Amino acid sequence: MKAFNVGLIGLGNVGSRVWHNLLTHKKLLAEKSGKIIEIKRVAVRSLQKGYNLGLPKEILTTDWQDIVNDPEIDAVVELIGGIDISYEIITSALKKGKDVVTANKALLANHGQQIANIAFEQKRRILFEASVAGGIPLLQAIQDGLVANRFLMIAGIVNGTCNYILTEMTNQKSPYAEALKKAKELGYAEANEKLDVSGEDSAHKAAILCALSYRFWPKVEEIYTAGIESVDPMDIQYAADLGYILKLLAIIKKHPHSKKVEIRVHPTLLKKDHILSSVSGAFNAVIVKGDIVGDQLFYGRGAGGDPTASAVLSDLVELARYPSDVYHSRIFFSSTESEYKIMPISEIISRYYVRLNVVDKPGVLASIAQILGRKNIGISSVVQPEVSNLSQGVPLIIMVHDAKEKDFTEACAEMSKLPFLKGNPVIYRVEDFHAQGE
Repeated sequence: MKAFNVGLIGLGNVGSRVWHNLLTHKKLLAEKSGKIIEIKRVAVRSLQKGYNLGLPKEILTTDWQDIVNDPEIDAVVELIGGIDISYEIITSALKKGKDVVTANKALLANHGQQIANIAFEQKRRILFEASVAGGIPLLQAIQDGLVANRFLMIAGIVNGTCNYILTEMTNQKSPYAEALKKAKELGYAEANEKLDVSGEDSAHKAAILCALSYRFWPKVEEIYTAGIESVDPMDIQYAADLGYILKLLAIIKKHPHSKKVEIRVHPTLLKKDHILSSVSGAFNAVIVKGDIVGDQLFYGRGAGGDPTASAVLSDLVELARYPSDVYHSRIFFSSTESEYKIMPISEIISRYYVRLNVVDKPGVLASIAQILGRKNIGISSVVQPEVSNLSQGVPLIIMVHDAKEKDFTEACAEMSKLPFLKGNPVIYRVEDFHAQGE
């Protein structure tokens, strides 16, 4: 059986599991790919780490160029993360005639189109199943299984760290700092958690999903992104009393009757009986709505060494199975100008939850309703929870009907100037995921 030689760059949590699982599943992978997949060279920052993991000394190097320049290597697996060096590695490998597998969502989100263009020019492939939702075969489904569909919406939980923190805040009523501390202790959050909790990681994944679904790369800075750092357990509880659960969602939604696509990441209120509301802990779940197939749910572990390694190995099997000289057209991004454009956040239509801390006196609600009314925004419900300490004001929870973001933002800015308001309004978008059409 012919060998398929791989160069592995990076031996961290994912890289080490790729090495281990390839060894233990070599026979199975050979049966499924028709070739013996061999890791011929491994580039690692510290040779000692490779020794500690039992890798043969002769395959280790500290210079990634040894792998890219090796004529016997068929594919390069980049697992070091970051952007600048990874970009150089991947583009160099493609130009040297090698296929590439990566899990690097930040790199793809920022330079996906450039990398895809190089791959197309060189008649090479760049595969990245592991970049979104870990071991869940989400990208493969979008590219292959659902290829007959126009995508009306993709929405879901794509960051396990945030989902774990929000689950703790919901179930245990833990403050954010306490839930984050526990997430770090369990290994769900990095020492520097900012990339996850700011929503940036989810935005990178949303950009990739957009590229595969609508064949255009949104600029990361144009994706509306809000994280979970300022979420207050008080709002989680008030929302629960109204029948809602708070989740950090990535939402990619085609606007009806236009070529505009909403791409946004933010904490979102969902009805308790919505299927995404039941996704707890560090799990991921994504709903894909096709115009033919309807709703499809993808659920599983979205991070971790083994789930991510599973996706990397899946990509390697595909590369081994199909020679590039007959399969180079499997490039998933258009190199031409797309007909789709990103919709500014100011134009989206949503329902909203708003909490106002107000002085408890007559006429407050009437003044607020008047401001909303001038923007043609209807109130669906109002709740005023009882509190023992009136010095901070009385919480007033208002749920409003569908409104344009621009109008609602302007109404909130006007409300902020009211003399009886204590502090700024706290706002969350509410999603029902109504069916969208052409």
